[in-house]
Amino acid sequence: MRITNPLPVALRRRPSVRAWIWLTVAVVAVAGALFYVDSHRVSAAPHAGDPKCDKVLSRLPDDLPGASRDWALGDGVASWGGQKAVFRCGAEELQPNINLCVTADGVDWVLDEGRLKSDGVSVLRTYGRSPAVEFTYHGSREEVGGILTELNPAVQWLPQERKCIGLDEADNVL
Repeated sequence: MRITNPLPVALRRRPSVRAWIWLTVAVVAVAGALFYVDSHRVSAAPHAGDPKCDKVLSRLPDDLPGASRDWALGDGVASWGGQKAVFRCGAEELQPNINLCVTADGVDWVLDEGRLKSDGVSVLRTYGRSPAVEFTYHGSREEVGGILTELNPAVQWLPQERKCIGLDEADNVL
């Protein structure tokens, strides 16, 4: 009795060196593509699906001072300068708080002072507008004001429901 190989002749050969090279190139290319896509992923804000976020994103500038807009993967997100600056629409709306509020061209932005002190990152969120927008900047604090004025045209069309008040105005509210 003779035992034969059930595989077709073309599949009985061992892969050639050329086949191994192409397989290696293909694996490296797929891994590189996955790494590239993952490096552009930005976590979406909880309410990024709000229809107003699409309109907000369409109004964002292509460039910020010193940075061009990146390709960003995520709902309601944009980034510039290799994610040096990240914009997320649909963030949780802020309740009244005692953090520093900066008004730039009519838009109130509240600075997360805890993040600034702990890791030097400026995280600002719009106050009194829905959906809320969060802007994270990994750079000099002095640059943030100019950047906010660049972002404001995308945000200021959202109706302002509340505004920041100073300590001198707090007595009048209470």
